[in-house]
Amino acid sequence: MEQTFVLLKPDALNKKIIGEVVSRFERKGLKIVGLKMIQLTDELCKAHYAHHATKSFFPGLKKFVCSTPVVCMVLEGKDAVEAVRKMCGVTNSREAAPGTIRGDYSLSVQSNIIHASDSLETAYKEIERFFSPSEVHEYTLELDKVAYADDERANRSKIKKR
Repeated sequence: MEQTFVLLKPDALNKKIIGEVVSRFERKGLKIVGLKMIQLTDELCKAHYAHHATKSFFPGLKKFVCSTPVVCMVLEGKDAVEAVRKMCGVTNSREAAPGTIRGDYSLSVQSNIIHASDSLETAYKEIERFFSPSEVHEYTLELDKVAYADDERANRSKIKKR
């Protein structure tokens, strides 16, 4: 099973839709193995958005994401990175399909409710950046027995240990 990182941005908090977004992932069958609310520091914001640090919109992005606490999650499931990205929709919320998180709750590129890791490699880096190993949990749910077909459970790839 894969793990992926999700960050619910300040607009999710301000719109009071955190529970709705989290419940979408649960209903999909993804397992929450890490969950917390934090206030981003300048240092953490710069590390997380380092790929945008030299762009003209970075100061506004930093101001936005540091304006309120954010909710961080580690989700686990088969092909979790791809499944979560599809559920989020495209970055420009105006172009996101109805039924996706961004398509249903946002009209913005920056204030687009959610960040999700774009690859398995990025997911591991982001999980490590936001969670200590003791904050990511292993457990079994009854749903695990029915969420996947027998052959899918048998062909699990091991989660990369940090």
